[in-house]
Amino acid sequence: MEVLNLFISTGHNYVGHHGKPAGTSVITEVDRIDCVAGRGIKGDRYFDHKENFLGQITFFADEVYQQLKQELGIEDRPPSAFRRNVIVRGLDLNALVGKEFEVQGLRFRGTEECRPCYWMDQAFGPGAEDAMHNRGGLRAQILTDGFLVTGGSS
Repeated sequence: MEVLNLFISTGHNYVGHHGKPAGTSVITEVDRIDCVAGRGIKGDRYFDHKENFLGQITFFADEVYQQLKQELGIEDRPPSAFRRNVIVRGLDLNALVGKEFEVQGLRFRGTEECRPCYWMDQAFGPGAEDAMHNRGGLRAQILTDGFLVTGGSS
């Protein structure tokens, strides 16, 4: 398993925007993220969001990203379009729902699928919401403090 990309954003573009235009909060690619057990990622919009929050960190599979680009004929959207924190290769994210797992020595608990919403058709491209059904990524809780870095393997 390899960590390919890491992203944080200080604001929401979709949460709380139903019936209104998407927000304009930039998602920033970083070389490392500071994970804090039970709280989230320092500097991210969901840090200290609420107690026992299920989406303290989110993961998305590069394999799904590549498949979506091919299936939908989209080449000009980066993986940041999904607004997930960690893009990985070689990890079956759906199999981790309800399980504890480790990435680069840090422990996480998979809580649920990141269910795609209608915003994905705007963020990535037409048909993305349907195409992402059962492969929208993984929401997780952070169990141990530490850093994830790009390029690192587990």
